[in-house]
Amino acid sequence: MRILYPAIAPYHTRYLDVGAGHRLYVEECGSPAGIPVLFVHGGPGGGCKESDRCFFDPQRYRIILFDQRGSGRSSPHAGLDANTTPHLIADIELIRQTLGVERWMLFGGSWGSTLALLYAEQFPDRVMAMILRGIFLCRRQDIQWFYQSGASAIYPDYWQDFVRQIPPRERGDMVAAYYKRLTGNNELERMSAAKAWSIWEGRCSSLEPNRHTVDYFGDPRFALAFARIESHYFVNDSFIQPDQILEQATKLAGIPGIIVHGRYDIVCPIEQAFALADRWKEATLEVIRKAGHAASEPGIVDALVSATDRMATELEGGQ
Repeated sequence: MRILYPAIAPYHTRYLDVGAGHRLYVEECGSPAGIPVLFVHGGPGGGCKESDRCFFDPQRYRIILFDQRGSGRSSPHAGLDANTTPHLIADIELIRQTLGVERWMLFGGSWGSTLALLYAEQFPDRVMAMILRGIFLCRRQDIQWFYQSGASAIYPDYWQDFVRQIPPRERGDMVAAYYKRLTGNNELERMSAAKAWSIWEGRCSSLEPNRHTVDYFGDPRFALAFARIESHYFVNDSFIQPDQILEQATKLAGIPGIIVHGRYDIVCPIEQAFALADRWKEATLEVIRKAGHAASEPGIVDALVSATDRMATELEGGQ
């Protein structure tokens, strides 16, 4: 079974001014002459981790990572102004232009898969391939499943901790109720809501309980950006049209892809991966039997590292 490549440090970092007061953290690792690959992190609001560099052979890939608006090391932290899906797509294109990349591979999981797909549908000529994990189509039904009714039946104990933050009279729209608190003026209420929102997802992310994942999601700084930005996007239907990704999937024609999805993914049920694979004929779907949603689960790591190695061989052969 494959594991992550050894830890590496960036050979270049920068902050990119994208307007409206936002500055994005961008880093490059691996080989400057390698296959350009953009790591698109999840959330929205999740930010990148050092381990995210390690899904790729550093001798074969030019690994580009960035923290999306309001996330990670980008500023302003947890900022919601001028923070929408069209802004993020424009940011990715600006990064490509700034770094002098003609075409690149996209690698993303969960919301990272959403954003990668939306970018590829808008700029298909700029994408040479994609490797995507935990497909999130960002339809209203997908949001309802995790934040209203669905996952609540799988993890009723965790759900009770999540709904406890909200009075019964407001529980008919949990996303709106949380958004109200996450954008309110009561600092204690805001922080309590952020941790509850973030920990709910952390608890549900892996097939086996993972204390490290829950602690990571519960970190106050991470939780504030993650919860505020996610609720901001989800209360606004993620700033995309209904079923946009599937409706525009014909634009992905000609782009090879590998989809990796855990069989027991509770955050983003596997139906979404099958729906995408049905529309995107150049993609192969790999179902990981003993896995949920988290990229850190052994079966997911094995599949993703194998996929990046395999894709590198295919892309190098086509050059």
